[in-house]
Amino acid sequence: MLGSTFLYGGIVAIVGAIGWLILALLRRRPGWPRRVRRAGVVAGLGVMLVLAGYFAPAPERRIGRPSTRLDAFVPAWQFGELHETHVNAPPARVYAAIEGVRADDIMLFRTFTWIRRLGRPGPENILNPSSQRPIIEVATTSGFLRLADEPPREMLLGIVIVVDPRERAMKAEALRRPETFTPPYLPGLCLVGMNFLVRPDGLGGSVVSTETRVFATDAAAHRAFATYWRTIYPGSALIRRMWLRAIRQRAEQA
Repeated sequence: MLGSTFLYGGIVAIVGAIGWLILALLRRRPGWPRRVRRAGVVAGLGVMLVLAGYFAPAPERRIGRPSTRLDAFVPAWQFGELHETHVNAPPARVYAAIEGVRADDIMLFRTFTWIRRLGRPGPENILNPSSQRPIIEVATTSGFLRLADEPPREMLLGIVIVVDPRERAMKAEALRRPETFTPPYLPGLCLVGMNFLVRPDGLGGSVVSTETRVFATDAAAHRAFATYWRTIYPGSALIRRMWLRAIRQRAEQA
């Protein structure tokens, strides 16, 4: 995603400039004022990249002809990601692996979710999952809705995020209703759909993909979620890839 690329590119530039500045001030070699000025320029460019990352536009995309349950529930979105992998196992076994994968099977999952919750303990949920229960089961008992379950082809999970904390109590019922994903949309929400789609490869194996789409229902929700999404996107993308890797390993070892 372009916004995240700008954001983290800017952070790298700022950190590098600070390091360059410290070295220039400590060593005080001939020409050190010039190095200080260059470090300031690099830091300034880094700040500009960070701002460009946070304020980069996120235009709405819309599916043409629906072909999946994700298309039906989230046909338009401003933020999203898609990852896929090949599995040497038939779709039924892959689907069973999707249902059975646990958090401990997903490399770096606990590391990134610990960072996301800032190390704070809390109730069992997708950011603090049990090592005993499959991650899908944890998700669907802690806020996620199972919007579709069509083995061995597609599983669709959804969650409704209320952007303004002051309105969460008022919109609490919307968090538990699949109807919230259909027009007319309530304002101040981000509708999140994440699916796992399994397709036979024609040779006895499968192609499994996971796609996440986020639709902000108004401008305020769009602005708030853009900041959050561009910050967490690299970690989110890595977790999705590791999740598919865990599914592949479980299905192929079954």
